[in-house]
Amino acid sequence: MDFEAALGCVGMASMSVRPGDTSVAMGINDLSVVSTTAILNVIESACSAAVIDLLELGETTQTSTLTLDILTTVTVGEDMRGHARCIGIDGDLLTFEAEVVHLHRTIATAEVQRRLVDRVSYMARIAAERLTS
Repeated sequence: MDFEAALGCVGMASMSVRPGDTSVAMGINDLSVVSTTAILNVIESACSAAVIDLLELGETTQTSTLTLDILTTVTVGEDMRGHARCIGIDGDLLTFEAEVVHLHRTIATAEVQRRLVDRVSYMARIAAERLTS
């Protein structure tokens, strides 16, 4: 990965909230609003999109730390858009600031750290951990 080129890169993702994306459908609570998991998916997708064109063959990023502030929510049928910008690099760790919006309302903000990993090595390590546990 060209780390210098990654700094300042922006990515976007979007999602229309479906009944299965709600907190009630996921068994979190009895509210028919978008689940935290769905908000996280939009944020992670936006972060990935920010650097996807800079990755070498076999590289990917994996979320290691995420701080999320949920400010409001949306319901079924509403659209969410996620925006992420790479604001820092420390070794193989990329830091992003992200937000999820609906129309002109900010739904959530986040700071995300994603680690650059080699796909094959990462999956081999996960498989080995499964065998030894």
